Amino acid sequence: MKLYYDPNTTSSRSVTFFLFDQEIPFGEEVISIYAGEQRTASFARVNPNQQLPVLDDGGFVLTQSSAILKYLADKLGSATYPSEPRQRARVNETMDWFGTNFHVTYCVFLAYRRIVPQFVAFNATTHADLERVGQLLAAKYLSVLDRDMLSERLFVCGDEITIADYLGFSHVTLGEYIDFDFSPYPNTKAWLSRMKARSGHDAAYASFRGFVQAARSEIAPRQAQ
Repeated sequence: MKLYYDPNTTSSRSVTFFLFDQEIPFGEEVISIYAGEQRTASFARVNPNQQLPVLDDGGFVLTQSSAILKYLADKLGSATYPSEPRQRARVNETMDWFGTNFHVTYCVFLAYRRIVPQFVAFNATTHADLERVGQLLAAKYLSVLDRDMLSERLFVCGDEITIADYLGFSHVTLGEYIDFDFSPYPNTKAWLSRMKARSGHDAAYASFRGFVQAARSEIAPRQAQ
């Protein structure tokens, strides 16, 4: 079983955190999106969408982090993807929630807009409009996460970790890139701390932490000018 991934991509970290944390051995093929390696002809033969991550399990090739997490958990009989229909439906619902409106308004409008070159090139008016909408809707969805999903639970679907936590954590921690203020969301902060304390966290997130620190060191001098 081999995983093609870039440790600095949100979707890749969803999968690698799960693999490291659950102590699942896998072959690694790191593809640097910043070097444009996902656009090579050889990788396009692996995934015509030229996106990461990609799982190759003995010739069965699967893309999309949510699908990969479900497949792996199912194949291994992991308790992180419960078999009881209603519990499984709740996990599916939560993963879809993170991957749709939350992803667009929080990840794209607030974080990716400052990272992805095509978005960085937007004019100042577009940036201001997206920032306003992003902040407004991010507050809405983070309030739901904090008040309705985590107020009486240790994890997003209950008191036991599920694959929805690995997926959601990768999305929410994107806020660290823009130094997002999580103080209004104490339950979310506590959940983030619980996830960071897990054994697989550092292996999956070390590169991203370095990426965040480097970005902040570049931003600080510009802000001081």
